[in-house]
Amino acid sequence: MLKARQWAQALAVALMSALVVNTAAAHGPAKSVHGGVVQVVNDVNFELVLLADGAVIYLIDHDEPLSTAGISGKLTVLNGGAKTEAEISAVGDNKLEARGIKIASGAKVVASLNNVSGKAVTVRFAIK
Repeated sequence: MLKARQWAQALAVALMSALVVNTAAAHGPAKSVHGGVVQVVNDVNFELVLLADGAVIYLIDHDEPLSTAGISGKLTVLNGGAKTEAEISAVGDNKLEARGIKIASGAKVVASLNNVSGKAVTVRFAIK
């Protein structure tokens, strides 16, 4: 009987290990393609790339560029106690842009987007 219990425990551990490995392989960490900060929301990678006077956000869905046609929104930047906002507009195949803002190291950035695959999406970035 003791051997049956040990066998059952070993089987349970093996099954749990297989589940953990499969989960980790399916959703690895999001990788930067353009040197920016990446966040994943609803299985879409949003990569924020800083510009001298704004930011660009690239959208990637399952390793393919996601069209930004029809997407609009607002970029809110919290630099310490200061809050600034800029409109976001589509400027390329999978590229959104916000101009007229400064984003400093340590800032918190929130992109509030409309019509991302038919949904409203909020993406939060922390700038190091």
